[in-house]
Amino acid sequence: MKYLITGATGNLGEKVTRWLRTMTSEDNIRIGIHNLKKADKFSDLAVEKVKLDYFDLDTLEKAVDGIDLVVYIPSITYNLQKRITEFENILQVVKKAKTKLIFVSFFADQENNPFVMSPFYAYVPRRLASSGIEYSIIKNSLYADPLVPYLEELIERKNIIYPVGAEPLSFITRNDSAHAIACLAMQPVMRDQGQTYLLSMDKNYNMVELSYIMSRITDHKIGYAPVTTGEFAKIYAAEGDGKELASMYAGGAKGLLSATSDDFHRLTGREPEEMEHFLRNGYQIARL
Repeated sequence: MKYLITGATGNLGEKVTRWLRTMTSEDNIRIGIHNLKKADKFSDLAVEKVKLDYFDLDTLEKAVDGIDLVVYIPSITYNLQKRITEFENILQVVKKAKTKLIFVSFFADQENNPFVMSPFYAYVPRRLASSGIEYSIIKNSLYADPLVPYLEELIERKNIIYPVGAEPLSFITRNDSAHAIACLAMQPVMRDQGQTYLLSMDKNYNMVELSYIMSRITDHKIGYAPVTTGEFAKIYAAEGDGKELASMYAGGAKGLLSATSDDFHRLTGREPEEMEHFLRNGYQIARL
C-alpha cells in the first residue's frame, strides 16, 4: 500500500507523516511538497519526496502516480475560489488514477456558518458524494496548539477576548489529529465508504472554563472579556487574517464550533489529550 500526504511540510502534514511512518515502512510513504527547499525537514526520514503544486496538474499527476491512498490536507489560504480550484484539481487527478482519498476537513461547515471558508468545507463532501471515488472525511475541531504561544499575550491582556459569548468551543491538538489521520489511513475497514469523523477532545470549553484553566497553569489571573467581531478583526489585522478569524468566531458565537465526539477513540484506541494537560506541558516547555 502506497500513501501520498499532501501539504506535508505544514504543521499538521509533518505530524501525519511522522505518525504514519511508525505504522508502515517509510518506503510506502510519499510526501507532496510545494517548495522542495523545505524537504530537509524530512532529512531524517527515507520517505519519498516529490514536488506537488495544487495548481499544476502535471506535478499532481506525477505525485499521485502509483499511489493507493491520498491524504489530502488543503492549503491554508483563505481565498475561497483558490481552495475550491485546488480541490477540483486533486479530485480530477484522483479519479483518473482511481486512487482512494482521505479529505482532512474542518467542522465549521454548517449552512448558516459565517466563517469565510465554510462554503469550501460544505462543498467538498457533496462533491465527493457524487464523484464515484472511494473516500472518507475526517474533520478537525479547533487546534489547541495556538493557545500555547497565545498565553503570554493573554497574561498581558488579563483576559481572553474571543467574541463567542457564552458558547463553548471544541478543540483537538495537532498531534492527536495527526495520529487519528494516520490510523484511519492504515485501517481500510474504517474508510473508503464515505465515512465522516469528527476529532475533538472529550469535552468542549466555554471561555470562563478556559480562562480558569489558563489562570491555574500560568499563575496569572486571566478572565474573559469578549470584544466584538469587528474589534477582534482590527486587533489582529496586522497579522493578515484578523477578518477571517473574526468570521470563524462569529460562527462560534452561534454555537457552531462546539461539537464533540468519541471518534478519536474509535480510530486510535486511546483518549485524546485533555486541555489542561496539553496547555500546562506546552507552557512549561515554552518557558525553558
